[in-house]
Amino acid sequence: MSQKELKEAFVSNLNGTSLLEISAGLSLPPLCLLCRGLLLILHHLHHGKPVSSRKYSLLLDFLVLVSPLLFSCTVLSPILFFIPLLLAAFCAGIFSRIYSRRKAEARAPLGQVVEEFRKARLDPGCIPAITVFRVYVNVLTSISILAVDFPQYPRRYAKAETYGTGVMDLGVGAFIFGNALVCPEVRQQPHRTQARFSSLARQVFSIWPLISLGFGRLLSVKSIEYHEHTSEYGLHWNFFFTLALVRLAASLLLAVFPKHRAGLVAAALAVLYQLLLSTTSLKAFILHGSDGRDSRLGFLDANREGLLSLFGYLAIYLASVQVGLWLQQPRGSVRGWLGALRALALALVALWVLLQLCQACSEPVSRRMANLPFCIWVLAHCLLLLGFFLLADLALVFTKLLVKGAGVPCCWELVQPLNSRKKHGVEAEQGKLSQPCLISAINKNQLLFFLLANVMTGAVNILVDTIHSKAAFTLCVLHLYMFLNCLVMDVLHARNIVLKFW
Repeated sequence: MSQKELKEAFVSNLNGTSLLEISAGLSLPPLCLLCRGLLLILHHLHHGKPVSSRKYSLLLDFLVLVSPLLFSCTVLSPILFFIPLLLAAFCAGIFSRIYSRRKAEARAPLGQVVEEFRKARLDPGCIPAITVFRVYVNVLTSISILAVDFPQYPRRYAKAETYGTGVMDLGVGAFIFGNALVCPEVRQQPHRTQARFSSLARQVFSIWPLISLGFGRLLSVKSIEYHEHTSEYGLHWNFFFTLALVRLAASLLLAVFPKHRAGLVAAALAVLYQLLLSTTSLKAFILHGSDGRDSRLGFLDANREGLLSLFGYLAIYLASVQVGLWLQQPRGSVRGWLGALRALALALVALWVLLQLCQACSEPVSRRMANLPFCIWVLAHCLLLLGFFLLADLALVFTKLLVKGAGVPCCWELVQPLNSRKKHGVEAEQGKLSQPCLISAINKNQLLFFLLANVMTGAVNILVDTIHSKAAFTLCVLHLYMFLNCLVMDVLHARNIVLKFW
């Protein structure tokens, strides 16, 4: 067996993991975000100013926001269910220290603090959880695409062959979800009138980098005989093509149908596609090819998984547009967002019930086909992660009320009353501007971050025998790989460079 065949076999014929384990893993990024925010507030409490050193800020962000995820998907994966408990206990300890120190300086009853929190006004101009969600999906994907080639990455986390729920299966759908949350149709101001096909025209122009990257990946993979998982997208297709065509098709549909009906269009599309899978020979064609022997003759046959799964991904995108529109509804206070979290919890319960019914009545989750259960599963877990981030943000807002003037990058800003704004405005604005942030750095160049991760993954696989690597070596390689990627983003951010020319 050649090295190429060994690596292909290493990531093939897998069945995924349980929904509970994936849910436990999804709690880690919000807890890391909460932990980092509490540490910054504690630093402000002790020193009276934010961390202004870019070097120390990058180190703190990497060690708290990225490193725990590297450990949890490798050597600590056997105790994954205990890691959220440990992180939550650590966060509780930091919060207790902040509260006790603050209480000694200004003894306000807890009930008064809670009431002030419920009435607190938030900056309506941004929803940090959306940015953090998109950045973390990128970070988790970048970790997984290299870690999966090492034996320390559990095989159950890798993409399932036909049926199953792997962590990397969710990452594919989460990318679609995150893109839809910030698409032009969602970002368009409701009071502004716009030509019906203007978003479509912008998408036609904006997808050319994805098409170019798709062809670039195709040519590079074929020229160096890089290992491929053929049943993932097919012989010539890849995820860059899927992203591009889904965005284009969604803009076309949203130019025809009202955007506030995107959820209904998504449901109709997903159900119709599932009916075709269940009642025709379409499923057999996707799984076994036109001749029933997994043939790859002709473009459609060779790329059947990538082409036909577009229907499922398109349904996810349209449903996510509906979520994005719901998130953009005006909620200027903590009370409004607490109500939104309750609505989100009810939606999650409904989706979980629907997922169980669909799997019982039709078939299990299948990323390879992007069937109806897959669409529901992706939406449920993406909403769960988004809800976790919203909860972490609100916890940091509460803590910032205890320490006046404390700032946390990529977290909600409190809208101060006019008299308070005059008193603290200059200091708060200076602190906000001087505070470096890894999340902001990655967010500025997300496509470059993902592209750089792909290039570095290929380089590591060419230079290193990943399959037979020891645990210590694996952790060193993964940390160096992620740190270099983050460092490039941080340097670009420090120089205010955005490599986007489309």
